[in-house]
Amino acid sequence: MAITNVTDSNFSAETNDGVVLADFWAPWCGPCKMIAPVLEELDQDMGEKVKIVKLDVDENQETAGKFGVMSIPTLLVFKDGEVVDKAVGYQPKEALAELLNKHV
Repeated sequence: MAITNVTDSNFSAETNDGVVLADFWAPWCGPCKMIAPVLEELDQDMGEKVKIVKLDVDENQETAGKFGVMSIPTLLVFKDGEVVDKAVGYQPKEALAELLNKHV
């Protein structure tokens, strides 16, 4: 699967089915840039088990506010539309894989 960029208008539709990792990020954020290749690798490794979406918080403040995102990157794990886990800040691939594997 490819990582999908989402917006306020389609966030709910993109996170309501199965296990989804939502990356709340911004283009100016250093740790967000560092985690991007980690997410690409996870996308390759997890295949069809996990969908990964990215939400630019500068352009989509409504959704970021709804989930109380105060610092970025914030990574929320959704299962069938409900938040089931969370990580804030840069995370190594192994930690994110462990986080996701609890929910697949």
